[in-house]
Amino acid sequence: MLFKSKIKLLISLTIIVMLYFVWDSYRFMQTAMNLPESGLNYTFQRGSSASHLLRELSSKKIISHPFYFKLWGKLSGKSKKLQAGEYVFEKGLTPFQLLNKMDKGEVKLYAFSIIEGWNFKQLLQAVQSDKNLVHKLAKNISNESVMHSLGYAGIHPEGRFFPDTYHYPVGTTDIQFLKRAYQQMEQHLQKEWDNRESGLPLKNAYEALTLASIVEKESAEPSERPVIAGVFVNRLFKNMRLQTDPTVIYGLGDAYKGDIRFRHLREDTPYNTYTRKGLPPTPIAMPGLESIRAALNPQATEYLYFVATGEGGRHYFSSTNDEHQRAVTKYQRYKRKKNNK
Repeated sequence: MLFKSKIKLLISLTIIVMLYFVWDSYRFMQTAMNLPESGLNYTFQRGSSASHLLRELSSKKIISHPFYFKLWGKLSGKSKKLQAGEYVFEKGLTPFQLLNKMDKGEVKLYAFSIIEGWNFKQLLQAVQSDKNLVHKLAKNISNESVMHSLGYAGIHPEGRFFPDTYHYPVGTTDIQFLKRAYQQMEQHLQKEWDNRESGLPLKNAYEALTLASIVEKESAEPSERPVIAGVFVNRLFKNMRLQTDPTVIYGLGDAYKGDIRFRHLREDTPYNTYTRKGLPPTPIAMPGLESIRAALNPQATEYLYFVATGEGGRHYFSSTNDEHQRAVTKYQRYKRKKNNK
C-alpha cells in the first residue's frame, strides 16, 4: 500500500510539474519581450534558421527563456516557416506575436510615391535616388533600355506608370518596382477604357492615356478635369488644334527654361499642338486616375476655349473665340496687376 501511495504521489507531482511547466511557458509566450522603447529592426536572412534567430534574440536579452520559445516554435510548426526579410519588432510584442509575424512574412515596408503629372524623366530620377531600392538600372540608361529591362521593349515609357504610393520590402529592385507601377497603369487604364462614354473621338486606350496626360497637366483644380476634357474632346470632334501649352513645353524638352514664349508656340515639334492637329504622339506625363476618368467621361459642354484666371488654379471657359479673347485680355490684365503689387 505504501508503495502504491508513493507511486500515486509521484504521478501527482509529475502532473503538477507538467501543468506548471505548460502554464509557465504559455505565460512567457504571452508576455511582452524585453524590447527597447523604440522597437528593434531585425533582418532575418534567407537561409537562416529559427535557432539562429533564437541565439541572436537571447544574446540581446530580448528573450529570457529560449527553451520555451524553441519548444512552442516546434509545437506550432512555425519555426520551420519563418520568412526572410526585414522586420520591425515593436515594444510590447510577445513571443507568440513574433512567431506569427515572421510566419506570415509581415516584413517592414518602405514607401515610394509616384506623383500625378510627373514625366518619365522625373520618375526615373526619383527611383534612382531612392536609397531603399536595389538599383539594377544604370545611371545614364536610355528610355529604350529601361523598357527592355522591364520586358516591354519597343514601348514608349511616357505616361505608362500609375501615380500612387507603393509599399515594398527590402531587396526590391528598381526593375521590380517600375514593372509593378507599369502593370498598375495597364489595369486601371483598361478598366476605365471598358467603362468609357460611347462615341468619343479616341481610337484606343493609348489615345485616352495621351488625352488624360494633357488634362492632368492643365488642371490644377480637380473639379475642372471633366470640363477641360470636354473642351479637348469638342476640339477633336471639330478637327481643331488642341493648342495646349503643356504639350509644347514637353516637346521643347531641356530647351524649356520655365517661361513659354510666343516663338515657342511657332516652333514645330511632334508635340506642338499649336502647329499640328490631333493628339501628340505619346502622353506628356503620368495622369492620375481622376484625369483618366475625365478623359473617358468628359463633361458634355459647348466650350471650346479656356484661360487661367489666376485664382486658385481655376479657369474661365468660353464657347466662342470672341468671348475667349475678351477673357484672355481680362485675366492677363489681372495677372499683371497682381504681379505688380
